[in-house]
Amino acid sequence: MPTFFVPGPTFVSSEVLAELTRPAISHRSRAYGELHGEVVDRLKNLFGWKNYHVFLVTSSATGVMEGVIRNCVEKTVIHTTCGAFSEKWGEISEMNGKKIIKIEKQWGQAIKPEDIEPVLKKTIEEKNPAEAITFTHCETSTGVLNPIEKLCKSVKKISPETLIFVDSVSAFGGAPADVEKLGIDVLFFGVQKTFALPPGLTIAVVSERALEKSKKIQNKGYYFNFEVLAEYNAKNNTPSTPAIPLIYGLKKQLERMKTESIKNRFERHNQMLDAVKAWSQNNGFKLFAEKGYESPTVTCLIPPEDISVQKLVEKLKEEGFTVPAGYGKLKEQAFRIGHMGENNQKDVENLLVAITNLIKNKSCTKL
Repeated sequence: MPTFFVPGPTFVSSEVLAELTRPAISHRSRAYGELHGEVVDRLKNLFGWKNYHVFLVTSSATGVMEGVIRNCVEKTVIHTTCGAFSEKWGEISEMNGKKIIKIEKQWGQAIKPEDIEPVLKKTIEEKNPAEAITFTHCETSTGVLNPIEKLCKSVKKISPETLIFVDSVSAFGGAPADVEKLGIDVLFFGVQKTFALPPGLTIAVVSERALEKSKKIQNKGYYFNFEVLAEYNAKNNTPSTPAIPLIYGLKKQLERMKTESIKNRFERHNQMLDAVKAWSQNNGFKLFAEKGYESPTVTCLIPPEDISVQKLVEKLKEEGFTVPAGYGKLKEQAFRIGHMGENNQKDVENLLVAITNLIKNKSCTKL
């Protein structure tokens, strides 16, 4: 029974773990080329990425987050922020010498079309369309799921030349994002979240338009250079040594995801969210995310005033459940439930029963 409810890394099944113990092979061998090509093809077929480049990048998603900016932004990028991780992306752009235009919402609120449209229109009026705009699909620090479909449609309507970048690190695989339909130029995610693998591998889905922009950018480095990645990807390989065990694990996980079906996978994640929402309403806990924008993969909860977050997290650990406190400035006032990957509704209900019992026994009340 999975009792690990961290919003990444997540519980890994024994079936997938077994794949990580395969004998080593050379990353320049025919065997690796076949593995690489098969995994990329499976990703493309399962998620409809046939007209996109799919890179298997041995890195945390933060590396690709920086790589996107270095490859596809020459001067200016719009950053939409509503929590810790979307804010970090803006900081990364500034550290790389880019000018950022920030569209900022309070933590817990979602980014909406009406937030971005005036800014996009202003750049058009000034005859200086934004090179790119960034969206964080699920803001892991707050449990907000931004309405990615509506946001992409607004960009396409107002400023079609603007590249669209999506951090779907803690959402993809648990919430839908049709990359081709929405015209997303780069979407990326780490496999340690909804894909339920150990950390260390990031999937980057890159449009031809983004690759062409990369060719015009100078001094973008080597490790995350899209041109270099595309050159090796065409030969079913990577520029530097890949995390081969994780790619074996990914191959197995893609088989399992196909068997479950993506539709059923989305439904399972929605069921877990519904269970948390119903329990919260009945027990005096508040969801930090704006109503109607709750993520199916992670929930940030504010307990009643008499409950100590630190005690709750500690007592749950004693019961065998791993649940993290809030992130950043929410550390003392909230906790999060990562309901993603291998978790199901029954797992979540077991956790909620444990929390209910702790409350009844007054095991986590403040002094």
